[in-house]
Amino acid sequence: MSKQSISVYFDKRPRQAVFVERPNRFLVRCRLLPGEAHAGRSGPAKKLEGPLVEAHLPDPGRLRELLIPGRSLWLAPALTPARKTKWSVVLCETPGGGGLVSLNSALPNRLIEKALVEGGMEEFGGWRLRRKEYRMGRTRWDFLLEQQEETGRRQMALEVKSVTLVENGVALFPDAVTERGARHVRELAELAQTGWAAAVLFVVQREDASAFRPAAHLDPAFAAAFNEAVQAGVKVYCRKCRVTPEAITLSGKLPVLSAEQAGQA
Repeated sequence: MSKQSISVYFDKRPRQAVFVERPNRFLVRCRLLPGEAHAGRSGPAKKLEGPLVEAHLPDPGRLRELLIPGRSLWLAPALTPARKTKWSVVLCETPGGGGLVSLNSALPNRLIEKALVEGGMEEFGGWRLRRKEYRMGRTRWDFLLEQQEETGRRQMALEVKSVTLVENGVALFPDAVTERGARHVRELAELAQTGWAAAVLFVVQREDASAFRPAAHLDPAFAAAFNEAVQAGVKVYCRKCRVTPEAITLSGKLPVLSAEQAGQA
């Protein structure tokens, strides 16, 4: 990892709450704990009961292993006072209770944009950020990078995927069937065969992973498209993150395993 620390800071220190239920993909109900209980640790604070509040959930993933009644969440106040939900979920404790997971699926793009601008990722040394949300045909790629070579300018389409699921120390994507994700890696493979550089970067929004692989048992179609993309020349990278109640920081690189290496991590 680059010596330069790349972090995105929360606007305000989030408040601790206890998860109650998830009525739909984008909404949770939880009990907000007293202000003195928001130090970023679970434990005795869970015994303190507060008001039942509704909070926007910015990650629409399945999250079944995380959103369990009694699990600690951390909420940030809504930036728009007129919004229906006055809170947004930003963090959740890991199943073992020893760490935190960021539940904002848009946050990795902010983190990677900052890393690309500041040159904080050796994976993309020599490449510079030309544009974010670059549209080509029917697809909008997260980032367009470019590199000057002796033979001329080369371009790279980079797609960033948020990862929250970890099983037995292995980060997995996706946590549910994703036709969109499969389409993205197929289209990256098509780009790679035309002479473009193409890459997908998986950002694990937690620190308790030692490797990454596609979750073939959850979405075999995505895993197949992933393996075909690798064979077509698409570069695959993975980074984990250090998550605290103050910020999310880009951390070390993780090895990328194929779906067939499930038991070898």
